[in-house]
Amino acid sequence: MKGSHTGWDSFLFNFYTMGEAHYVTQEGLDKLREELAAMIAERPVISRAIAEARDKGDLSENAEYDAAREAQGMLELKISKMQDLIANAKVIDESKINTDTVQMLTRVKLKNLVTKAVVSYTFVGESEANILEGKLAMTTPIGKALMGHRKGEVVDVTVPSGVIKFEILEISI
Repeated sequence: MKGSHTGWDSFLFNFYTMGEAHYVTQEGLDKLREELAAMIAERPVISRAIAEARDKGDLSENAEYDAAREAQGMLELKISKMQDLIANAKVIDESKINTDTVQMLTRVKLKNLVTKAVVSYTFVGESEANILEGKLAMTTPIGKALMGHRKGEVVDVTVPSGVIKFEILEISI
């Protein structure tokens, strides 16, 4: 679908649970609303494709019709999930974030104690995660392990390849 974001389909189908609170920034909520509007705008396009395919005759052997109907079903599922996601969104007030401990929307500077590499991540909700922008979902192994820890602490993070020791160098917004 036009305008969809990398990983969005994966997020919807693999990580989303209906009715569960979803924490976002105001910017993230605005982005979700824009994506919903774009999906709703796709409805007439798919309806036209279905009508055109239907006009071509026998529907029992019309692959174009089947594909358009499947696309319509997928779009309606995405719209429904997005509407529920927005309805359950909880906007985090960035002015009330405490930087004493790692939590949602904090920017954390970490040092890998094995490789000595220093990385920084801002911990966000699933729909705002983008590793290229340094935004890591709080539900990742790193986010879960660091949650609640303070500057100077060493935290063991269990990842698929083993355990990584990180020192928390800085917590900011």
